[in-house]
Amino acid sequence: MQQITVKELSTLEPDEILIVDARDENSYSYGHVPGAVNVPANKIDEYKFQTNKKIIVYCRTGQISGDVVLDLCEKGYDAYDLVSGYVGWLKLHIYDLAQDTALQVEEGIRTKFSKKLFTKFAKAITTYRLLEPNDKVAVCISGGKDSMLMAKLFQELKRHNKFPFELVFLVMDPGYSAENREIIERNAKVLNVPITVFETDIFENVFNIEKSPCYICARMRRGHLYAKAKELGCNKIALGHHYDDVIETTLMGMLYGGQMQTMMPRVDSSNFEGMRLIRPMYLIREEDIKAWRDYYNLQFIQCACRFTDTCTSDVCQSSNTGSKRKKVKELIRALKTEDPEIEQNIFKSTENVNLSTILAYKDKQGVKHFFWEEDA
Repeated sequence: MQQITVKELSTLEPDEILIVDARDENSYSYGHVPGAVNVPANKIDEYKFQTNKKIIVYCRTGQISGDVVLDLCEKGYDAYDLVSGYVGWLKLHIYDLAQDTALQVEEGIRTKFSKKLFTKFAKAITTYRLLEPNDKVAVCISGGKDSMLMAKLFQELKRHNKFPFELVFLVMDPGYSAENREIIERNAKVLNVPITVFETDIFENVFNIEKSPCYICARMRRGHLYAKAKELGCNKIALGHHYDDVIETTLMGMLYGGQMQTMMPRVDSSNFEGMRLIRPMYLIREEDIKAWRDYYNLQFIQCACRFTDTCTSDVCQSSNTGSKRKKVKELIRALKTEDPEIEQNIFKSTENVNLSTILAYKDKQGVKHFFWEEDA
């Protein structure tokens, strides 16, 4: 099998090559090698390749792209597998970032991106009463664009110093590969975020679970974050869910769960007394997060678990929350073309609930009440 390294790739002229990203559409949209076209591994046979160019194929770490390259070579194409895949390219890219990247990002939060990012961040904290004097918040960083931006926004809020509070930038390593761990740590260093890393064996525990491994993994990760945060003296953990996550979760609950509920901006833990989860990115749009990321040429990991290292989009996305969320994203996108207010209306619907027009609802104790109970 023909292979090419990331450094060798950088020496080739763009018009000589075709770079193919063999990952799924979601992974590609999250971040990709500049100039790459997205042709998921399971759709390679449908794509019409040019025969006069070198075809450079990559996936996440090179475990899927190798098979694609072998197939293309058998068909007569001049194809090469990118050694170490997107992760290999990402590591080199991060090391090439300017030393003053953190200063540029911080200045941008105060100027260019203030209205769409910091103002909305501060508004959510005020509107939903997410932060109080003397809080100690564990800012939970997964290594993705959302949580990294959240860390920088918290740093800016701390700079304003309107009242005393403490921050711990907490990274949980559930069993990352050395490459993924290095990317998270390098990005944190580039952005001047002083992270505290702790290790767990979550990936090892869920790796052989066939039914809903992602759900179980998420539950376990949340529990470990609460426990570590409490150990460090924190009373709150902050997660990087944004506006789009909120409206997608609301619609998913209705379409797939048969329930009317939303992702709340703050939730008191039922298992860890005195602990509260907050979502200060609640009012920030994902498109604005992506604009921030792309403006500074930043690249982050999307998902660093073992499943996505070795699976194709069909395997990873079938019958799980990821595929449902993808369908809801597509539905909202389609509806938005007809009515640009669709997203805002979904969000507003969770604030405009009229109990007199609801057949039934559950109270805080989980007791169900029907509309006709008032007649008794």
